[in-house]
Amino acid sequence: MKIGVLFFGVLKEVIGRSSETVDLPEGARVREVLFHYAREAPRFKAMVPSLAISVNQEYSGADRALCDGDEVGLLPPVSGGSAEGRSGLPGEVKIVHERIDTEAVVGRLKQPSDGAAVIFDGVVRDNTRGRRTLYLDYEAYEAMALKQMDALAVEGRTRFAVRGVSIVHRLGRLEIGETSVLIVVAAAHRGAAFEACRWIIDTLKKTVPIWKKEYFEDGAIWADGEAFPEEIRSPGGTAGEQPASK
Repeated sequence: MKIGVLFFGVLKEVIGRSSETVDLPEGARVREVLFHYAREAPRFKAMVPSLAISVNQEYSGADRALCDGDEVGLLPPVSGGSAEGRSGLPGEVKIVHERIDTEAVVGRLKQPSDGAAVIFDGVVRDNTRGRRTLYLDYEAYEAMALKQMDALAVEGRTRFAVRGVSIVHRLGRLEIGETSVLIVVAAAHRGAAFEACRWIIDTLKKTVPIWKKEYFEDGAIWADGEAFPEEIRSPGGTAGEQPASK
């Protein structure tokens, strides 16, 4: 059976391509995909414990059985619509390739009943660990990232009892001082809005498949991402273990 495999961030350089189709025997599991690339690239094998895996845009364990035509995403640690969001709740969830208009996003969310609108505006800074940054380049597994962002908006609204949440993330080349991610939380009270905004950005940086490459005067590197939560990080085994006999 034919399985589509997608590579993101630094994995594109480790494997040397962004996607391909592999032939696996009927009944193969996700771990067979890991074994395949561990044999091909020793550097990939060393990275397996920090990876997350998706099947058809949902996080998955390595023990999941695959079917012909499935799409497997191999995800290194991440870099972390409309006026009515994709979830149908107040707010908007978007991935964009153009400049984010903070004032417009805030204006669309705020209502007269709100006592607070808390804003997180993630900005491209001009330095990283003592090196002068020229610009950043963001990429994402877009379809899956939108699903994860939408789920964050829904959970944040429910968990903290806030009225509305907007999440907008930009991809592509970003210059110094430009907004990479904008989160706006509107609520009757500031405490809940602050808590929800902090939880959303912290969770987004750990779970949403978006990566950034940092460009300096003397070269470029993929930014070290925050570790995936244990429940989605390389679940079900590693490429160092041979599959059980059938």
